[in-house]
Amino acid sequence: MFRHRKLLTAVAAAAAAVMLGGLAAGPAQADTTGGGPFSAIDPQNWQDQDDMTWDDYQPVPGIDWGDPSRQPTQRKLKIALVAVDYADQPFVITQRRGSDAFRNPQINPVAREDVPQFYADFWGTPNEINRGHTVNKYWMEQTGGRVGVEFAPFGPYRMPRNQFEYGLNDIGQNQSGCPSGFTCNGRFETDADALWRADAGQDIRSQFDLVLRIYAGYDETSVWQEFGEMMFQNKEDVPDAWGPPDPNLPNWVVSRYVPWTSWKAGSQQWGSSSMRQGESSGTITHEIAHTFGIADNNNNPYVTPYRRVGSGPWDQMDRGSFNGPGGPHARWVVPAAQGAAMPAGQTLRSKLKLGHIDEDQVVRLSREALATTGVAVIDVKARTAVPGAKDVQGVRISMNRDNTPACDMNADPLCAGQSVYDHYTLETIQRIGSDSFTPDNGVLIAKNKTAESNTCGYTCFTWVVDANPQDINMVDYYKPDGTPVKRTVADYRQLNDALFKAGTNSGSEYEYVDTANRLHFYVINKKTDADGVLTYTLAVRSLDGAGNSVRGVTVGKNSTVAGNPTKRGATCTFEVTNTGTYVAGGQAHPENVGAYLQSDVYRLSAQIIGKGWRVDMPSEVVTAKFGKTVKAKVWVGATDAAVSAGVVKLTATSESDPTKKSTANCRVEK
Repeated sequence: MFRHRKLLTAVAAAAAAVMLGGLAAGPAQADTTGGGPFSAIDPQNWQDQDDMTWDDYQPVPGIDWGDPSRQPTQRKLKIALVAVDYADQPFVITQRRGSDAFRNPQINPVAREDVPQFYADFWGTPNEINRGHTVNKYWMEQTGGRVGVEFAPFGPYRMPRNQFEYGLNDIGQNQSGCPSGFTCNGRFETDADALWRADAGQDIRSQFDLVLRIYAGYDETSVWQEFGEMMFQNKEDVPDAWGPPDPNLPNWVVSRYVPWTSWKAGSQQWGSSSMRQGESSGTITHEIAHTFGIADNNNNPYVTPYRRVGSGPWDQMDRGSFNGPGGPHARWVVPAAQGAAMPAGQTLRSKLKLGHIDEDQVVRLSREALATTGVAVIDVKARTAVPGAKDVQGVRISMNRDNTPACDMNADPLCAGQSVYDHYTLETIQRIGSDSFTPDNGVLIAKNKTAESNTCGYTCFTWVVDANPQDINMVDYYKPDGTPVKRTVADYRQLNDALFKAGTNSGSEYEYVDTANRLHFYVINKKTDADGVLTYTLAVRSLDGAGNSVRGVTVGKNSTVAGNPTKRGATCTFEVTNTGTYVAGGQAHPENVGAYLQSDVYRLSAQIIGKGWRVDMPSEVVTAKFGKTVKAKVWVGATDAAVSAGVVKLTATSESDPTKKSTANCRVEK
């Protein structure tokens, strides 16, 4: 299968030299285009996160989930927003534009007393600064209007200790780097909540579903790399301006993932599922998800042995929470309107667990039943689109056990860990709504497990099948001396090109075979409706049986020719008829799926007789319902020196029963 060549490209230089207005870059360009013979019908055109801008946002057709008058149908989360600052760290947005060490804020100063309301509006009310995109909008969109959020501001409150006395009592640091005369063992939530209760009443917590504690300064996750190894060649190069208020301490400190970062970056707090976030945080939607009872799905891409990411940019519960203009190295801006400003949508596995999708929108199959009922063919609409009454937005294939051979995750970074996955999911990704900042359109195939235990070095409850598992071969950043640092094999952006595509020559794949688990997946075709919403025709069959239906196929003799073979190319169009007969029966699937068992999948092959002639096919698989006829196209070209006519021979073979095949010819004149 054709694989397109990835380009080794640069990301950003030192992040600290980048201002908000300088984060924009042009969208990546595809290396294949559709629109005529000998061009891909569904070309891979993935865009890197670093190159995305707000111009890449596309609204969900037909609805405005951000409309404040739209109310959720099931639940509105009441969130108390408690804003706190420190003696040594004022709110970033109260300072002069671009004046702090991190070159923030990116807006004109906000009065301290207005900070709580500013952030309640920034996260909850469409406005110019958030470009109309709010946390409430995300949750309304991703739950189909079931869940919304509202924020009630409290504060501002001054914390009893310095910022670093909390920040250095954090993940992986254990109070290292604490300046002399201080005790860096602060408990942030305890102190912040005490201030809140003293002001608003001891029973105030009972009035809210959640508490979001916004603290002055930064989430360490958004600055440790940009203002550590990306800014300074070595830890010894960190200057006093980025060091602690203690001349006897080094200017660097250990961080969560790596041995060092600048002290100023490392002394910041890490955002937490306990609902604490710095002013640079864009991952609030992700943290809210934890309150529904779902774990993280992200790996650690910075340490060896490297282990591949689970679902990466396609999933809110993985580093898709970093999606947004400018990508992961643009998460340091305040307010958080760049990287992480718009997380990816929820995967089908998550939506099913959390009850954020109707059962009518999901087709549930069983691997064991497929062997007795035959292939299933299903149209699957984009997951973020508004579904119609009969639209399917996901397919779930259960497995009674995972038969994947054992692999060593300490030796093979692509190893999915223990063989404990219990179902596959299929869904269509389209870059609309919250999925606007995913890298591409296409089909997401993933194997999943119900449990959220550590079986691969992290939870990995969703493992996306990578259509292009080779190294994406891109630079992550450049060291100050110009040395390129490549993205590791564990970087979440390795999955930027993971989606499957319809047709040939796309730069991706249109099929996937899990031999061990006896399943064959197909991406047959794609279509868009009048609103531009994307739907893929998908198929899945068992390798162990085709059911009771009678299989058959005929390729009609009445082919037609259009176009000029010596110019842009000609097209032979054949008619492929499913001459088989549907026979019900077999093991029951988890639900009645008879409507999706009424078809077969046919593999197409073409050859041409005639010197100087060539053929190609836009697709090598088609599907037809029993008794129905579909079109199959073959592209034909000829050189000026070619013989006067070429004869195209097309063969269609049933994937369910390869003994059933049919052939017809098409004559093309120069």
